Amino acid sequence: MRTAAVNSGRLRGAALLLLALLPLQIGAAADAPAIVATDPGQLIDSVARAILTDIEAHRAEYRKDSVKLDKLVSSLLLPHFDTEYAARLVLATHWPAATAEQRERFRNGFYHSLLYNYGNELVDFDLSRLQVLPYKGDPQATVAVVRTFVRRSSGVQVAVNYTLRRTDEGWKAYDVIIEGISYVKSFRDDFGAEIDQKGLDEVISRLESQFGPTVSHAG
Repeated sequence: MRTAAVNSGRLRGAALLLLALLPLQIGAAADAPAIVATDPGQLIDSVARAILTDIEAHRAEYRKDSVKLDKLVSSLLLPHFDTEYAARLVLATHWPAATAEQRERFRNGFYHSLLYNYGNELVDFDLSRLQVLPYKGDPQATVAVVRTFVRRSSGVQVAVNYTLRRTDEGWKAYDVIIEGISYVKSFRDDFGAEIDQKGLDEVISRLESQFGPTVSHAG
């Protein structure tokens, strides 16, 4: 059976772009600059620029030390990514039956698994390949979609839309739609099938085995 994060072609592409953009997300760096934005489009642009500018300045270091990359993404991305809401959507019908510990371990394992599997792609990503379009939605809306384009190394432009929701802590992203494919729905389908067959604990253990179960972060 294919695994959720590695063996599905469309999920592989979604995860690569998710990590390259939000770049649609690990102990926080103490000197990380605060990112404040009331406009969801500005938020996406600011987070992406902050991460990719730092990577460009320290690319060689991040290639050698994945832990440093993990900390960078955590300090700049995760405060603006609604990991709990996204994890709830991914687990879907399995969420209500999960314990608080299982929910936290799954959320943590899911996002660290993405970074573990696709972090090298993020290190090689260049800010010039990203275009964030101005947000033209209702400023009073509770849900917003920010449109972006990503240029692949082949030169092909890929449409990537980010879905955000307004929270008490400001705008937070929770889904990425790449050429019409929602990463939340894609992972929900794959994880759902795996959980039905093996159980939630085994799926969580598989995710944790890639990086270790002791890392935990809020998001």
